[in-house]
Amino acid sequence: VQLQASGGGLVQAGGSLRLSCAASGRTFSSCNMAWFRQAPGKEREIVAGIKRSGGSTYYVDSVKGRFTISRDNAKNTVYLQMNSLKPEDTAVYYCAADLSSNWIAIIARYYAYWGQGTLVTVSS
Repeated sequence: VQLQASGGGLVQAGGSLRLSCAASGRTFSSCNMAWFRQAPGKEREIVAGIKRSGGSTYYVDSVKGRFTISRDNAKNTVYLQMNSLKPEDTAVYYCAADLSSNWIAIIARYYAYWGQGTLVTVSS
């Protein structure tokens, strides 16, 4: 599975962005997908995850009510809609795919496939 993330950019606090992650290969619908982020000097953390069917999602507490993860298996794409952005959301955002777990893993090592990252900068 090859992943290509896009949609990052510079936005003012309170603004919105939508990240997209396009996957190649025929196994996308078999993957649990997630968005992680890594801010300078910090460890990579999961932001949101979604199961293969799209029927179950996970969000880290800091983004609940502001971010929405979704997927379109027909388009091999996963999205992250980010609203009410805050300066602390500034980070490089990565999409990741997990072919093996039956649950939404929240630890990065469960994800075998990663996109290249897209930078989100939120100014105050």
